[in-house]
Order: sequence, then C-alpha cells, then structure tokens
Amino acid sequence: MQADIHSDEGSRPETTSSGSGFADDGKNTIGSQLASRLREAIISGDLAAGSKINLDKARQSFNVSLSPLREGLARLISDGLVEFEDNRGYRVSPISLANLEEITALREELEIFALRESMRLGDVEWEGNVMRALHRLSRTERDASRPETLEQWEAMHREFHLTLISGCQKPLLLHFCNLLLNLNDRYRRVFLTRTSGDRNVAQEHSEIAQGAVARDVEYSSDKLRQHIHRTGTNLRNHLAEKGIK
Repeated sequence: MQADIHSDEGSRPETTSSGSGFADDGKNTIGSQLASRLREAIISGDLAAGSKINLDKARQSFNVSLSPLREGLARLISDGLVEFEDNRGYRVSPISLANLEEITALREELEIFALRESMRLGDVEWEGNVMRALHRLSRTERDASRPETLEQWEAMHREFHLTLISGCQKPLLLHFCNLLLNLNDRYRRVFLTRTSGDRNVAQEHSEIAQGAVARDVEYSSDKLRQHIHRTGTNLRNHLAEKGIK
C-alpha cells in the first residue's frame, strides 16, 4: 500500500466516501476491508512500527469517511497491531525483543496444541488440504530482489500454517493462532525475508506436513516447535543487529 497516512495533523469532519473501491456487501464491510489493507501495510512494513496514523490523511488516501476508518482501526487494535492513546490518537504498535519473544513462546504452545488436536480430529479432507497447501507453497517462488514474489510467497506460507492447524475444531484457538501469526509476520517480513536464511525451510515445511497427515503426533509436533523456535531466534538476531531492544 502506497498510501501516505502519517503525520500528526488533525482530522476534518466526517465525509461520505465515493469511488473508494470499497463496497459493503454484508459479509465484508468497508471497515473490514480497510482493516485488511491497513493490516497488510503494517505487516509488510509499509507503515513503520511506532509511526502515527493520521486520520485525515488516511481518509483522503482511501477516499472513505471516518466511521469505517475508525472501525478498521478498532479491529487492528484488538489484533495488537495498532494502539490508541487519548489526546494522541492512533499509532502503529512498536516492536521489541520482549514482544517478539512473547509471540514466539505463545506460538510454540498454541500452534503445537492446535496441530496435535488437528492430527487427533482432522479428517481425510483436512489431510488433503494440508498437502495441497504444502504443494502450493513449494511451487511459489521467493526472490528477495523481486518484492512481488515475496508477497505471494508470504500469502502461501500463511495459508500453509493455518491449514495445518485447521482440523483442530476449536474456533477460539484458531483465532488466537491467527492473531499470533499476524504479529509474528511483522517481524518476519521486515527482517528475515531480506536475507537468504540459514536453513532449508522448504524441507522443514515438508517434514511437518508429512508427519501431520501420517498422524505421527510427536514427530510433527517436534518439527513444528523447532521450526517456530529457529525463526524466532533468527528474528531476535536481526533485531539485535539493528539495535532494537
């Protein structure tokens, strides 16, 4: 997203949106569509951590009124991606080592639990979905010199991890895992995807998926835990190199 929605200027009175490209179809409100656009901008780093979100500039950039914009921002506050302070307005949530470590620890616990439950409760359709998601991910190119390939790979990577745990039959658990992936992806996409990495991630994904559909609970759980932990370690190293505490 190339929208300029920074600075600390005040916002104008609410206006009616027109020609914004957003449509309320009853399932995806304008606010939810805005939330998706803003979420992507934050996760990708287009909106820098800690930066102020100016409502007036955002309203003009997206050509919408303030009501759906505030609705979208409220969704991101609940996701932990945006903060609101009285008299100071909206700001992209900052990043820190402590925040990353907490996210990594929670992912290790909740995703492992969701995976184990998926292996216990998932049906043949779940098995097929996992292998299809793995195939799509393995067939998607990732080239750090071409940002468009990174975006597509990240989408497939996210789909794989969510599909892997989709058989757990626990909506709240899936919600929390989805939220943690959003928070984790802020760090992954800004830092780790700029490097070549230090391991064969494709092989790790394959081992996790193959173990899952074979219902090898301990093997697949251990592989996923290692996968999450190694990513967290890499990201902590990148943060430290940049002087972020």
